[in-house]
Amino acid sequence: MTRLQLLLTYQTLLKQWLSHLLLTLAVLILLIILLPPPQPLVSIGPQQTVVTNSPKVGVHTRLTDEVEEWKIQRTLQMVREMGAPWIVEYFPWAYSEPRKGEYNFAHADLVVNHARVQGLTVIARIDLVPDWARSTGSPSNLLTSDHFGEYADFIFTFIQHFKDRIHYVQIWNEPNLTSEWGGRAVDPQAYTQLLRIAYRRAHDADPNIVVLAGALSPTLERDSSRALDDLDYLNAMYEAGARDAFDALAIHAYGLRAPADAPASADAINFRRAELIRDIMVQNGDAKKSAFITEGGWNDHPRWVYAVRPAQRIEYTLAAYQIAQHEWAWCQAIALWTFRFPAEQYSVQDYFTFVTPQFVAKPIYRAVQQATHD
Repeated sequence: MTRLQLLLTYQTLLKQWLSHLLLTLAVLILLIILLPPPQPLVSIGPQQTVVTNSPKVGVHTRLTDEVEEWKIQRTLQMVREMGAPWIVEYFPWAYSEPRKGEYNFAHADLVVNHARVQGLTVIARIDLVPDWARSTGSPSNLLTSDHFGEYADFIFTFIQHFKDRIHYVQIWNEPNLTSEWGGRAVDPQAYTQLLRIAYRRAHDADPNIVVLAGALSPTLERDSSRALDDLDYLNAMYEAGARDAFDALAIHAYGLRAPADAPASADAINFRRAELIRDIMVQNGDAKKSAFITEGGWNDHPRWVYAVRPAQRIEYTLAAYQIAQHEWAWCQAIALWTFRFPAEQYSVQDYFTFVTPQFVAKPIYRAVQQATHD
């Protein structure tokens, strides 16, 4: 083989090698772009204690759809660091019993175990109906009376599974709204029936469990095809015999545009409307029962009609925590909506949060943190 032939062969081989190299690099770059980054190793860590001067402070955490364990852990760490000992977390029935009698509490265990090691007390909200317990194509929160027993059976299994880890469970959410009652006209008698069955099964699982009822949406609506005034709804629950079917009441206390100290009024939605709910409890012989604010707060969206300015949100939120701490002996905790979402909601909901999905603490977070540590 001549020198020229050798040179040509060498050039051909070099081109082939470079081509393969470039292809390999392109594949590696594509994999780097497309594949998710490696997940940080997560250690449950040592037991922590919440340092706070306001032991009733809490938040609704919404970790339901947070799939990465380190993000669950970091969220709950930031709750503790803010000085909040309480969280409300949503545990959908449909997620944990996707097929009748088959239970999967893996994600719920992650949330609860990390919350406990951060020193947080969990209030578990349970609703959302699995496909097998409702008709095809029906709303995911449609629970008809023929499936009340199966919901109650899930409550039994859930409480039994989390015995000694969860001590508070909320039965359903905002049943006085048609949108939360499966698209049907609201029905306080039916909800009371559900509450009775679930209460009995909850205490079968754990005699010491605290069953929360209500979590009624504050509304002035009186057309039951859309919604029912929370005061009227609670009165109707008592008339239906709800008094013996719950241990504490869950209250939603949104301020809309009113300051925290705006006086309670039956024809206004504001934070102190919770006092009217409490009055109904007392009038029905439930003065000894506690209440929990499981949702509430203010929104600082720049254009929403019910929003306030960011500085007002901070002022009203701090005042609300103080009212619950120093004026409302009957209120055991005040968990405001909402601490953080796993992803941007691209709606007014983003302006209820204390922390961004990227774990950037908002001014409201820093203000509460300072207030709980002063």
